[in-house]
Amino acid sequence: MAVIEKKHEMPTQAPEVRAHNFDEVALGYTEEMAVAEAQRCLHCKHMPCVSGCPVNIAIPDFIERIKQRDFEGAYGIITESSSLPAVCGRVCPQESQCESKCVMGIKFEPVGIGRLERFVADWHNRNATEPPVRPVSNGHRVAVVGSGPSGLTCAGDLAKKGYDVTVFEALHTAGGVLVYGIPEFRLPKAIVAKEVETLKALGVTVETNVVIGKTLTVDELFDMGYEAVFIGSGAGLPNFMGIPGESLKGVYSANEFLTRSNLMKAYRENATTPIMKGGRVAVVGGGNVAMDAARTALRLGAECVYIVYRRSMEELPARKEEVEHAREEGIDFRILCNPVEILGYQNPDDPRDPKNGFVTGIRCIRMELGEPDDKGRRRPIPVEGSDFVLDVDTVIMSIGTSPNPLIKNTTAGLEVNARGGIVVNEEGLTSRTAVYAGGDAVTGAATVISAMGAGKVAAKAIDETLKG
Repeated sequence: MAVIEKKHEMPTQAPEVRAHNFDEVALGYTEEMAVAEAQRCLHCKHMPCVSGCPVNIAIPDFIERIKQRDFEGAYGIITESSSLPAVCGRVCPQESQCESKCVMGIKFEPVGIGRLERFVADWHNRNATEPPVRPVSNGHRVAVVGSGPSGLTCAGDLAKKGYDVTVFEALHTAGGVLVYGIPEFRLPKAIVAKEVETLKALGVTVETNVVIGKTLTVDELFDMGYEAVFIGSGAGLPNFMGIPGESLKGVYSANEFLTRSNLMKAYRENATTPIMKGGRVAVVGGGNVAMDAARTALRLGAECVYIVYRRSMEELPARKEEVEHAREEGIDFRILCNPVEILGYQNPDDPRDPKNGFVTGIRCIRMELGEPDDKGRRRPIPVEGSDFVLDVDTVIMSIGTSPNPLIKNTTAGLEVNARGGIVVNEEGLTSRTAVYAGGDAVTGAATVISAMGAGKVAAKAIDETLKG
């Protein structure tokens, strides 16, 4: 059989159609496409792809089941390691993890592992009729703070071992960044809700509208009888540049903008949640969140959306697929540019003028790349006298986030680093006995799958400690 050099293409909505709706962009493989892609896998004996997966899914084994058209069997193999397969198949950066280790990738394109994981999870969700078997209780109780990817993973792994797990979520819907941060067109919220329901069927209890540090403290969780606590509260505190004009009306953090659209459904015609729609939008930053914010603004009716990024396209940290989709949809990339001031309308003769204080533009300076910094990326250097103004009505700052200080400020003896991240050892244990942490609350903003990996590590350590 001749070698198929390239992955089977993922069917997608046409750019000119999807740019005006919030339906999922990628449409998923058919059964025939999934089987054909699975047949590209060499089923290597040493399985290098597994070493590239933060949750160590037995990748060749589940792909082998797809070859045999045993899709439910493939799902069973994936869920031995992952509690969120439908999520990971959509948002995990496989190209820099499992697929980067694929032997096929040495000469050809690697196997589409992420696309196959998504197919298997979606097939199960469409066809499975039996709920998962709830394990017998082992009598131990664990509290999980936060229902994002690290918290849900930790909860799922412990529930499978018989633990009585309660997840405490600050917002009114479970899912953390999966529901407030990632747009519907990349990750439908029904998918996240289905994954959460599967965990509930395993025995996980989810308590929403509980802000740990205000409603309850970590110490009070122990008083309630929980024997261990896992903190997976994420990194929801947005960073700003500290430039003039950031307090003007029409300036958002990407977190706020995406939360209003994704979680609070501000994109609906009858929505009461306010959000800036239409006009001209500048998104500052070049990561996945910046791409999400830019593409959301476009779908909300913006006539023009700029990505303003201080390095070149080669240094852009967003996933290649997301950048390609953004460019296809018409997002205007202004690279090697850095904002220095946000401009606003002011009418000193009439302080009651309703336009006072609103954004009218963003002043930028052009950059050139110098020597590499300590992370190996070439350092951007301002070019004197190169200032220019982009006429925009909305500015969305997407330059990273930090862990919220609420839990560290209300938990005595919890050590944090200079960036506000909770300090943990290799097992996820903090400076407090029986208090574990993982995900963005430890590392700062990172990937969904790395947060899941941290949740797995902590669950294993909690299990060994409580049973030992």
